[in-house]
Amino acid sequence: MALLNIAVLDDWQNVASDVVDWSVLGSIARVSFLHDYPADTATLAERLQGFEVICVMRERTLFDQALLSRLPNLRLLVTGGMRNAALDVKAARELGIEVCGTDSYKHAAPELTWALVMGLTRNLVQEANSLRGGGWQMGIGGDLYGKTLGLLGLGSIGQKVARYGQAFGMRVIAWSQNLTPEAAAEVGVSWVSKQALFEQADVLSVHLVLSERSRGLVDAQALGWMKRQAYLINTARGPIIDEPALIEALRQRRIAGAALDVFDQEPLAQEHPFRNLDNVLATPHIGYVTGNNYQTFYGQMIEDIQAWHAGQPIRVFA
Repeated sequence: MALLNIAVLDDWQNVASDVVDWSVLGSIARVSFLHDYPADTATLAERLQGFEVICVMRERTLFDQALLSRLPNLRLLVTGGMRNAALDVKAARELGIEVCGTDSYKHAAPELTWALVMGLTRNLVQEANSLRGGGWQMGIGGDLYGKTLGLLGLGSIGQKVARYGQAFGMRVIAWSQNLTPEAAAEVGVSWVSKQALFEQADVLSVHLVLSERSRGLVDAQALGWMKRQAYLINTARGPIIDEPALIEALRQRRIAGAALDVFDQEPLAQEHPFRNLDNVLATPHIGYVTGNNYQTFYGQMIEDIQAWHAGQPIRVFA
């Protein structure tokens, strides 16, 4: 039987080949690791023509109907995680392409969220750069104890961030479309209205799943409700925030600052304002980029391929 051709995409750090042992697929497949950033549809179609199986990191390369229809050899698409807004699962299914996912390490994103909270409120980047450049203290850091942490979304990630805030002595409040006062109280959090969340939070952190209902939920009106000394954190998905409205609020100093790990378009354009605004702490979507998470993603991608090859696919997208 001919060996399968497997492509592992989106390996931007050139680490996929070493995180787990891909040699276990040697009896059924040849594995190629591709380190290129996403490209236009025609380039991707040419690049991926020869592969029956493609492994992707979530929301890096867009696999829409236009690309999928130009990959006649593709039979299995495997993604890190069980959500990937960059995959047109319906189109894949219609083309006879199976789509499978993986579990994820649940602590990576909450830990980065809190790192961004600390980095932003204590001006850590500016202070570290000052010292590295031969200078000394630059300003006065903010405090967290006794302040209010607002959570837009109180799912599994939001709940972990809530516990971090509580450990720092913060009052924690939350709101989302589905959240009830009873559910919030179960984790020691106070339910408030959407407007009250934005008005009362000293640090407001976004933890919603991107959907048509959440897209643009943090709009100019919501940003206008925030305190001038408040900070906005987003490690969820870029389009939940109205990006032009946020840029304007930051330029006008209507809020104190923002820490962002996710953006409308990724990678972020070279001339994007988030690269230059002095009240923005921006990181390149590294919320899930940790050793434990990559081991989970790539290890279970191998399991998915083996199960699919044996005719018993697992973790199939609904």
